[in-house]
Amino acid sequence: MRSAEPLFCETQKRGRALSTITLIGAVLGVLALAAVSLFIGVAEFSLSDLLSGQDKAAEVFAISRIPRTVSLILAGTALAVAGLIMQMMARNKFVEPSTAGTVESASLGLLLITLAVPNASIFLKMSAGSVMALLGTGLFLLILTRLPLRNTLFVPLIGLMLGGVIASISTFIAYGSNLLQTLNAWTTGDFSAVLKGRYELLWIVGILTLIAYIAADRFTVVGLGQDFTTSLGMSYGKIMAIGLTIVALVTAVVVVTVGAIPFLGLIVPNLVTLLFGDNVRRGVPWVAVLGAGLVLLCDVVGRIIIFPAEIPIGLTMGVLGSGLFLFLLLWGSKREY
Repeated sequence: MRSAEPLFCETQKRGRALSTITLIGAVLGVLALAAVSLFIGVAEFSLSDLLSGQDKAAEVFAISRIPRTVSLILAGTALAVAGLIMQMMARNKFVEPSTAGTVESASLGLLLITLAVPNASIFLKMSAGSVMALLGTGLFLLILTRLPLRNTLFVPLIGLMLGGVIASISTFIAYGSNLLQTLNAWTTGDFSAVLKGRYELLWIVGILTLIAYIAADRFTVVGLGQDFTTSLGMSYGKIMAIGLTIVALVTAVVVVTVGAIPFLGLIVPNLVTLLFGDNVRRGVPWVAVLGAGLVLLCDVVGRIIIFPAEIPIGLTMGVLGSGLFLFLLLWGSKREY
């Protein structure tokens, strides 16, 4: 046994080194996509125009292109990590904000505060959306605890049904208040209106992502169940509350700023879990990088397909995400049965 220990340690070190190198390569890939995103748009200019000091190029770059690219990275990173946290809390790989009623709850909160306070500030809207997202996610998790049988494929169907009920209530209220177009803007992700001064709220989700990384080990333990968490002397309720708060705030901020981006928190964590297992500490950096990369890629594709017009990222991600969601469901059913 002693002679095998050095070999095992050496193999483990090589594995970590390879993982780090691969992660650096992924980061470079995301930066390359970000560079492409900076130079795609109706207002055409080159890097030489920017370096030569042309006023129009510099103005478009500072007011539109940089804010849009930064918001894509922040939103993609945060939503992917939020999906990972939800999957650990629900102990199900097919759960994320758009399949658990969280997005619909945040949209309902935004609608209600808009009706109650028409001139509400962006922070008040974020607060209302966060509270409703917290309540909706909490209701979903409460329903799961009452289910006699928690089949892997049954859980996301419960979330989709709950989200459908909440979305129907929102649509009914919006129809009676002539706010259907506003509601549609919140439920369909679109970065075309992102400008300087209208995206800074997304830095909050960047901070929340960092908090999620710091608390990653606790979320890993929570994913093993309440009894196991309690046996280690940790407070299951407090960790769940932290996770719920992060998910609710991330969802509300993204929805109020750019709208909902479906299935992102489902696809990326599942791909990372297939590669690295359920270790949240190890998986969070990969989830963050791949989440940002996938959002950048979908946005670039949506801006190129029908240029100079563009397809909202909510549609491109919805098409890609729904297909991969069905694949994961079918693949999961084969593994289970």
